[in-house]
Amino acid sequence: MPVTTINQISLQYEFEGHETLPVVMLCNSLGATLEMWDPQMAILLTRYRVLRYDTRGHGQSANPTGPYSIEQLGKDTVGLLNHLGIDKVDFCGLSMGGMTGMWLGIHHPNRIRHLVLCNTAAKLGSPEVWNARLAVLTKEGMAGLTPAILDRWFTAGFQQRAPHVIERIRSMLMATDPDGYAANACAVRDMDLLRDVARIELPTLVIAGSHDGSTPPELGRDIAQRINGSQFVELDAAHFSNWEQAASFTAVLMDFLDQG
Repeated sequence: MPVTTINQISLQYEFEGHETLPVVMLCNSLGATLEMWDPQMAILLTRYRVLRYDTRGHGQSANPTGPYSIEQLGKDTVGLLNHLGIDKVDFCGLSMGGMTGMWLGIHHPNRIRHLVLCNTAAKLGSPEVWNARLAVLTKEGMAGLTPAILDRWFTAGFQQRAPHVIERIRSMLMATDPDGYAANACAVRDMDLLRDVARIELPTLVIAGSHDGSTPPELGRDIAQRINGSQFVELDAAHFSNWEQAASFTAVLMDFLDQG
């Protein structure tokens, strides 16, 4: 996959599809890589060109010293678009990726056609909760966090039905550099977009999961209520709704993007 230097760090990305098609940009969650969007790729590529990348501190992108901020993550996104000469994209982000999307919608709305915010929040948890998680990470590494993360990301029923998926996501989590995870977790901990998110005037879709243990559906509903004219969809899933309800998620996403 290509790697380029953005804001003095290297970012790995993948850009697929016919060059005449509109571009959809996909942004990963905390603890995941661009591969988290695999369930959507085949259908997206039938009508869109798809740009996805590893957020700093994840996958094969650089892991500069943290902590990071949501503003930094957003500026990385803008830098990648500038590097590739892309004026506007449809942007879809899940969890931390959705937080990046909100920052873009607030500060760079001219770069976005449609905004899709999945299983995310404008403010998430207290500093004490995040600091306790970081303390476990320091002591036990990703192995200390991964079991609880999987239980928040997937319902018990899905874990039983799809053990191959759980193992794949477990491997993704375990391969995450602890320093990169910590630096990005600080960005989520310190983010508060509750007031500013109401400034977003883009066509926006908010997707939530009924059983989401990381970003409960009421947090997504709150975002939708703050963004005038936005649409809200709740799926029968936990946090990784794009895996647990892959077909429904993709259908909802495509219907929204195809509205023009």
